[in-house]
Amino acid sequence: MSTPDPNIPETSDPLAETLHMLRLTGTLYCRGELTAPWAIAIPRIEGVMIFVTVTSGSCWLTLEGHAPQLLNQGSLALIPHSTPHVISSAEGMEGAPLFEQPVEKVSERYEIMRYGGGGALTRTMYGVVRFDDVAAEHLLKLLPEIIMIDAWDDQAGGWLQSTLRFIANEAASLKPGGETVITRLSDVVVIQAIRTWLESGSASDTGWIAALRDPQIGRSLALMHRNPGIDWSVEQLAMRAGMSRSAFAARFSDLVGQTPLKYLTEWRMRIARGKLIDTTQGLAAISQDLGYQSEAAFCRAFKRVFGHSPGAVRRGGPPHEAAGIGVPEDASTA
Repeated sequence: MSTPDPNIPETSDPLAETLHMLRLTGTLYCRGELTAPWAIAIPRIEGVMIFVTVTSGSCWLTLEGHAPQLLNQGSLALIPHSTPHVISSAEGMEGAPLFEQPVEKVSERYEIMRYGGGGALTRTMYGVVRFDDVAAEHLLKLLPEIIMIDAWDDQAGGWLQSTLRFIANEAASLKPGGETVITRLSDVVVIQAIRTWLESGSASDTGWIAALRDPQIGRSLALMHRNPGIDWSVEQLAMRAGMSRSAFAARFSDLVGQTPLKYLTEWRMRIARGKLIDTTQGLAAISQDLGYQSEAAFCRAFKRVFGHSPGAVRRGGPPHEAAGIGVPEDASTA
């Protein structure tokens, strides 16, 4: 195994660095042209997060278990856990099932829905995205059921309005490369929405986010995130954090909820799982990259974390791990 490189620069903001690592995949984007009266019911779609913005007009968003909320032009709602919800032209309407509505499929990742009774027009942009990243697995557990960004919020208004305007212009004409522009900007919208929530002070003062914000524990987390293949010991991490071994281990466990070495093992195994799903890299190379001297040791660690072998993932199972975005081939968003 490798040893720590003393020349690796320390990060000044572990939380920002972790957000920088976030990678979204499987974006499905739909432009809605909806005329009153209309209402669409969106079921839970496993493994994805959803965002909806209103580019003209307004609509109501009713999230299961929450009071209805009005979305005005330029507002954004991010639904991190894909909680079932209804979007409608008026409050209290029963939605028509999403997957029963016809759409114009422009490409594999972009479509247009025209629906409603012919009255007042509302234009929406609806996105379904999946985080394909180790850090996201920790972050998503901590996000609330809905993150709302008001169109008139001074802090969010500038970036949101300009980004949505750009998306709307691309969607209106869909020039060559427009689909790529739309999906990349959708990534920006989602990550910026999460950043806005973090900066609002709504994030918990305990747990993984608090650990990243902690000057000493955050530094150790950043070191493990950037260099998972290094043979980190508790002593080495404590030294880099400027703490005694016992104080570091106690504080790490208190904030993160597990020991440093258990956290490192799980982080490595989630990276490995992503490589098994997304690449053809062999087990020997993956295990070596992640600091294991033998493939057998790596496989044992993988099975301890996930309950099955790396080979099972490579062969396409279990379904919840190997699945893609989770949207039926003939399904659409509103």
